[in-house]
Amino acid sequence: MPVSTGEYRVVLLSTAYFFLLLMSYYLLRPMRETFGISRGVDKLPLIWSYTLGFMALINPLYSALVARWPRRVFIPATYQCFAVMLVGFGLLYQWLPGHGGTVLGYTFYIWLSVFNLFVVSIFWAFMSDLYSKENGQRLFGLIAIGGTLGAIVGAWITGKFSTWLGSEHSHLLFYISAAVLELTILCVMVLFKTHKAPDNSTIKISAEPGPSVTTGLTLLCKSRLLQSVSLYTLLYALTSTFLYIFQGRVVEQTFTSSATRTAAFAKIDLWSNVLTLAAQLFFTHRLIARVGIPVALTILPFMTLLGFGFLWLWPGFAALAVFQVMRRGLHYAVDRPVREMLYIPLTPDTKYKAKSFIDTFVYRAGDFIGIWITPLIQAISLSLGMLSLGISTLWLGSAVWLGKLVRKKIKTLDDPEAV
Repeated sequence: MPVSTGEYRVVLLSTAYFFLLLMSYYLLRPMRETFGISRGVDKLPLIWSYTLGFMALINPLYSALVARWPRRVFIPATYQCFAVMLVGFGLLYQWLPGHGGTVLGYTFYIWLSVFNLFVVSIFWAFMSDLYSKENGQRLFGLIAIGGTLGAIVGAWITGKFSTWLGSEHSHLLFYISAAVLELTILCVMVLFKTHKAPDNSTIKISAEPGPSVTTGLTLLCKSRLLQSVSLYTLLYALTSTFLYIFQGRVVEQTFTSSATRTAAFAKIDLWSNVLTLAAQLFFTHRLIARVGIPVALTILPFMTLLGFGFLWLWPGFAALAVFQVMRRGLHYAVDRPVREMLYIPLTPDTKYKAKSFIDTFVYRAGDFIGIWITPLIQAISLSLGMLSLGISTLWLGSAVWLGKLVRKKIKTLDDPEAV
């Protein structure tokens, strides 16, 4: 993955930005998973319903912020708000009786489920502004390595923290996560300054998003490309939900204490990101260059179809861990960078409004559908494994369709109206 002489500074800053962002999230992700199953997996449908409702509330507020302020204001401001909230959660967890109990645990679960989608969506939207199509295909995999390293460090710290100190000192993780998130703001501010450097041709910020709050939905209704990406994202979220339910059940049955469950979740996160790093270093760039974006889009759906078949035949923590590690590794190493490349030539309104809606609300809508389908399937005595295989097959079909659309439009993708 060659980096040109004038690109080193911005690539390093972008990589550090993603490193800090995912480190901040993965410090808290295992704790969220533990909160989610603290009262049993059967409580997840209600929690995820509240998550979708909260996402529906936040999206228009975020669109209003995007419509009112320039990027150099609303991107740092969004991260700053999240950092302040993290400190608030830490104080509540530290001082409330019983660490706030189920109410605080579920509230944090919902909040972090919104946080992680928004901050990552904003990151990739910003990257699609900074890099051209050619540079994105060449460098997005390299930049994604920063996020993988951040996730590895965050998961490792939390795993060790939970093993050594237990849950009594978990409030410190909130404060550490907030401090790390503050450092991402510094990276954003430096990147905005860097793009003005006269000797750096890589960085070119396009026009600001427009003043309309509803532009993102309008673009989504008109664009076949965005509609196809939405369907792909929805089906990805559905399969993620089914796998999440399998994971919750297996971990709940295998481990008895909160500390051991958190450590188990952290271990899955750690090895998922180790595999992701290896793939990003030795596989991603070569794969995308060889097979192209349309074919690359089908890799994760095909692997998911195989993985659910494997898990159906051999249920248990070992099979679950292997499947999760493989799936997350391919998602972060191949699937996510490839999807983000589709947005590079599109308009700022598409990147910061339509894309945000797809990455957050459409994604959580998939969670919502998946979590409520599960008890219905059980009520009529159907197998969740069979349903997972069926949805995975549909997802593979949607990936093929999206790939055909991209292949047809690839030469005209610079014209947003064409897609």
